[in-house]
Amino acid sequence: MRVLVVEDDEMIAEGLRFSLMSEDYEVLSAGTVQEAEKIWRSGMRPDFCLLDVMLPDGDGFSLCREIRRSSKVPVLFLTACDDEVSTVRALELGADDYITKPFRIRELLARMKAILRRTSGAEKEAPQLVTVGKNQVNLRIGKVYCGNEEVLLTAMEYRLLLIFLNHRGQVLSRGQILDQIWDGAGEFVNDNTLTVYVGRLRKKLGDTEKEPLIETVRGAGYRLRQ
Repeated sequence: MRVLVVEDDEMIAEGLRFSLMSEDYEVLSAGTVQEAEKIWRSGMRPDFCLLDVMLPDGDGFSLCREIRRSSKVPVLFLTACDDEVSTVRALELGADDYITKPFRIRELLARMKAILRRTSGAEKEAPQLVTVGKNQVNLRIGKVYCGNEEVLLTAMEYRLLLIFLNHRGQVLSRGQILDQIWDGAGEFVNDNTLTVYVGRLRKKLGDTEKEPLIETVRGAGYRLRQ
C-alpha cells in the first residue's frame, strides 16, 4: 500500500514516514504543492493521500481538487485549523476525513484503516477501466489488456502510459514528459531514451501510422488521442 504524505514540517513528516513504514506502508513524501503534483503526475500513483492544508507554495485544497479530477483515492487532511470553514471546504472537495494537529499516530492509523475499509469494496465493484485503442487499462491493478491477452509493459512504459492518460488529448512536450518521469521514478531518462520508450509503447499498444494512438506533434511533442 503506497501512501503520499504532503507535509512541510520535517519533524512531523519524518514521524509519519517512520510510523507508516513500521506498518508496512510504502511512503512517498513531498513538502510542497509542486513536489506533490510532480509525484501525482508521474504515474507513481498512491493508494492513500495525507495532505497538509498549509504549504509553502499553496495549500492542500488545490492538491485535493487535482486528485479528484482523475481519482477516487482516499484523502485525509492534516490540519492545524479546527475551524468549520476549513473542515467543510475539505469535505466538499472530496476529502474522506480530516484530523487536527497535534494528533496521536494511533488515531491517525485507525482513521486511515477505517477509510480503507469503507472504500475498498467500492473499488472492487467498479474497477477503473480506460480504453486506449483496442486496449483496456485497468488502473486499479496496473495492468493492460488487449482482448483476453495481457499487454506486458515494463514499469517505465506503464509510467509513460499513465502520464499520457493523465493528459489525454493534450500536447505534452518532451521536456514535460522527461520532468515527470525523472521526478517520479528517480531514474535518469534522456531525450534519446524517451524516443525509444515511446516507440516501444506504441508498438505494444498496436499503434499504426494510419491510426496512431500516440501522435507526434511536429515541433511540440506527443499527444494521446481521445
